[in-house]
Amino acid sequence: MWILYLLECECGQGSVYYAGITTDLARRFSEHQNGTGARFTRANRPLRIVAAQTYPDRASASRAEAALKKLPRVRKPAYFE
Repeated sequence: MWILYLLECECGQGSVYYAGITTDLARRFSEHQNGTGARFTRANRPLRIVAAQTYPDRASASRAEAALKKLPRVRKPAYFE
């Protein structure tokens, strides 16, 4: 099982979103918070998990991640509804 997730991150100008996929959301969020995750979350501290959705395989999760990243910032949380 793969999980697509959306994080709200702190930025100098407010908050921004980071999207990713993983098989263990708790572990991955901890990595982001500890500075061992993605380069983006090392520079923009993750505040919370906004949403998450499961997928049966990596390919479908990757396609969903690509679609999510193409959306404008204001529409990203609604992707999970």
